[in-house]
Amino acid sequence: MRPAAVTAVPPADGLGGGGVQYELKLDGFRCVAFARGDRPPFLQSRGGRDLAAEFPPIAAAVARLPEGLVLDAELVAWRGGRFAFGELLHTRRARAAAPEVALGLIAFDLLALPGRDVRRLPLTDRRRLLLGALADVPPPIQPVLATTDRAEALEWMEQLAPTGVEGLVCKAADSPYRPRGGGRAWVKYRRSDTVDATVRALAGPPEQPHALLLELADGRVLLSAPRLTPAQSHEVAEAARPHLGPAAVDPEHGPLRPLTTPLRAELHLTGQPPTATYVRLRGD
Repeated sequence: MRPAAVTAVPPADGLGGGGVQYELKLDGFRCVAFARGDRPPFLQSRGGRDLAAEFPPIAAAVARLPEGLVLDAELVAWRGGRFAFGELLHTRRARAAAPEVALGLIAFDLLALPGRDVRRLPLTDRRRLLLGALADVPPPIQPVLATTDRAEALEWMEQLAPTGVEGLVCKAADSPYRPRGGGRAWVKYRRSDTVDATVRALAGPPEQPHALLLELADGRVLLSAPRLTPAQSHEVAEAARPHLGPAAVDPEHGPLRPLTTPLRAELHLTGQPPTATYVRLRGD
């Protein structure tokens, strides 16, 4: 399930009348973790890739879970008292986290118990089963902080903002787990005005791009502006290198290097028509 973005935290009766569960929105890689007994664990990214080889401590922790347990979770990094998304990208490239970086898998939903698919159960029941399944499981696997009290959730969000908590994910308490959507049963509220977009192509030399061709969630396509900083350009070039397609000329945006596999990026949108200012790659 993928939460829809909203501009305000819904009230307790705002997602269908059955109550709302409010969870901290964390800054990491979305990951469905499959414990598979004697077989290696599978850490499925949003794009379907296995992240296990890139994050061995998390894979090892999932391997110790009962066979058949499946968690929907966020893979996060922690450094210096803050969630550190950039460390996930560094760890992915280096295949090991720096000594001062802690990796974690924060579980927010339970999809299966050994021998039992629980996705049709209401979220309230899945939360109870999740807490039971992880009751004796030590870090780096932990359940996400959640409450049904909107005021408490708002207080948590403000108190924990200095740690890098992005906002809240709000879910209908009676909602089943629908893998291909979920409508408005799950929504996300961000404290900032950032949005996610798909990177379709690079503008400029592929080893030093100066802009990105971006597709927004509503289908609009535009170039990022202003020019990427040298650090941003390097980050994008490194990530895009394995996915570069042949050079092409777009009738509206000029010479481009399309990507064979799209990347995800975070943007600031301002004005009408919108200006998309690149913030960073999402990585997941």
